Amino acid sequence: MEYLDIVDENGNPTGETVERKFAHRNGVWHRTSHVWILRKRAGGPEVLLQKRADTKSFPGCYDISSAGHITAGQEFLGSAVRELKEELGITASKEDLIYCGDRKIIWDDVFFGEEYHDRQFTKVFLLWADVEEKDLVLQEEEVSAVRWMNLDECIEGVRANAFKHCIHPEELEMVKARATEK
Repeated sequence: MEYLDIVDENGNPTGETVERKFAHRNGVWHRTSHVWILRKRAGGPEVLLQKRADTKSFPGCYDISSAGHITAGQEFLGSAVRELKEELGITASKEDLIYCGDRKIIWDDVFFGEEYHDRQFTKVFLLWADVEEKDLVLQEEEVSAVRWMNLDECIEGVRANAFKHCIHPEELEMVKARATEK
């Protein structure tokens, strides 16, 4: 079982913990970290998208490069670095991650016949990493594939629902703003 810190709506731990499945079944606030991997190309930055495994919520959808729940007692940056290694085989340091902003995610749905009530406080990061898809080591139970896409085309495609995804365009815009700062 995976335990998460219960947090308030601003991401501050309350001192209590909850089992992950219970948190999602009952809409308990918890923390996650999201890392968007970008690389520079002549046509503009490209973003690495992760295709979610068929056994996960939002099965077969393209999503954030790497993301994960923060287990009880852990912190955002350490969790982000761990998830990069586990999901994609990418070794990064906390100093490599560039903070983009915070998000509050409220999502209610049904997956595999069970109610799902997500309440996440998320810190969003970007990582510049010029890696090839073939060099990544994918965690099969989490990730079925990855693909690079031009960042602007990705934002456009997400807004138009041009491909199967579970990406929030506001988060991609947040990453783009940070990536293109002068």
